Amino acid sequence: MTIYVGNLSYQATEADIKEIFSEYGTVKQVQLPADRTTGRMRGFGFVEMQTETEEAAAIENLDGAEWMERTLKVNKARPREERKPSSGGWGDRSNFGRRY
Repeated sequence: MTIYVGNLSYQATEADIKEIFSEYGTVKQVQLPADRTTGRMRGFGFVEMQTETEEAAAIENLDGAEWMERTLKVNKARPREERKPSSGGWGDRSNFGRRY
């Protein structure tokens, strides 16, 4: 039971997110991914709620809500898709140095 939260302020913290979602039930976990290079928050996150009923209430009440001068995008999170390994480029060096 995970919720995607988009268009978050870069100043929002896990505690801030937990506080607003707690109004609709028990928050099990909050994840705010950060950029690998800068360490800065990426502007979205995930909230795990205790029950589907709580999740539905949070989505219904917070999707489109104004918070920290941003309009939130809140919906049920989709499962993460597996990425295929990239092909070509510098990753495949089996032909490196050969002339044709």
